[in-house]
Amino acid sequence: MDLFGDLRRMNKRQLYYQVLNFAMIVSSALMIWKGLIVITGSESPIVVVLSGSMEPAFHRGDLLFLTNFHDDPIRAGEIVVFKVEGRDIPIVHRVIKIHEKENGNIKFLTKGDNNEVDDRGLYKEGQNWLEKKDVVGRARGFLPYVGMVTIIMNDYPKFKVCIQTF
Repeated sequence: MDLFGDLRRMNKRQLYYQVLNFAMIVSSALMIWKGLIVITGSESPIVVVLSGSMEPAFHRGDLLFLTNFHDDPIRAGEIVVFKVEGRDIPIVHRVIKIHEKENGNIKFLTKGDNNEVDDRGLYKEGQNWLEKKDVVGRARGFLPYVGMVTIIMNDYPKFKVCIQTF
């Protein structure tokens, strides 16, 4: 597999055609992703479940489809994806308790279905409730185990290198 040798044997027109095809694929994927962001209102419209904390509802490797419409109120029992300050990876858990203040502000508490305790230990220090600003999206649908490829590539970096060489 001599990639550079193949490139040297191409004439300029073939090389330009290959570069243009690659650019079209990348830009199409980016446009689809940005379109999904606009349509769903979520900064990340698709996420992969990375742990077993939501079993039996969702399993590790399930691909979730999210929406995040700001005028839609959060309800107890709903599955949300949220980000906590100081953590890079969003968390997928169920809302178990809603706390509404007199001024209309809503705070809520989450817990993984497969966890013994609520998520206060996961929130930043001193934070007991999540707010609407912490929510990345709400689960609206899923495809089972489709995201396992992502998990395998994260868990086994050598596999990722093997895939990249082909």
